[in-house]
Amino acid sequence: MSSPRASGGEDLSRDGVTEVAEGVIKITRAVTNCYLVDTDDGVLLIDAGLPRSWPLVLDALRSRGLSADDIASVYLTHGHFDHVGLAERLQQDHHVPIHVHAADVLLARHPYRYDREASRVLYPLRHARGLPHLARMALAGAFGIHGVDARGDLRPGAPVLGGLVPLATPGHTRGHVAFHLPDRGVLFTGDALVTLDPYTGRRGPRIVARAATADSTEALATLTVLESTGASLVLPGHGDAWPAGIHRAVVEARVAGRQ
Repeated sequence: MSSPRASGGEDLSRDGVTEVAEGVIKITRAVTNCYLVDTDDGVLLIDAGLPRSWPLVLDALRSRGLSADDIASVYLTHGHFDHVGLAERLQQDHHVPIHVHAADVLLARHPYRYDREASRVLYPLRHARGLPHLARMALAGAFGIHGVDARGDLRPGAPVLGGLVPLATPGHTRGHVAFHLPDRGVLFTGDALVTLDPYTGRRGPRIVARAATADSTEALATLTVLESTGASLVLPGHGDAWPAGIHRAVVEARVAGRQ
């Protein structure tokens, strides 16, 4: 199957700021996404990207007439380094609360100490297509990230600000969560399902490579949780937005399998 683009066949995995749904802005730096979401409870940030995502986040906020001080909360899908890059800065300089699942609190504090099934050093050497993406991430500050003392208070099924519903999606990390906006049909999948795997360079819906995944069997099983939402728009942690719905995305991810 070919992979739908978010709009007009445009490749949105390049660096930049794009409104992918009403009130939802996708911010991409070095094939790593975070999202600003307008809600009745204020503007939220889903994941905190890489350090050099900062100018893009400010651009996205300015487009709303806002600043970093106006972010109501940051909700982390998980604690890996490429998802917490701005978290400490937002917490310390702008007093923004950072939230994560309890099982990923320690990982968010030490974002390079993650469980994985394959060597993160040797694996990219066997998958040359991923090397340019990993190089871009390095240039965007991937190796200089401080952890953050996040609040481990996300409870699956218990809505947070803006009606955002955390979903338990372990596998990529022990405490990974996705976030669902049921009234908008939008699903933020983090790295439970991506449309570009930076480690292999492969595109299309899939779980992330074993070099960055704690339990790939569990990661494949948790796709059922994502599918149960019936979401029409899938917004991953890496790669293009997927407008063809979560059902088709999960079908393709299962076909791709573990890598």
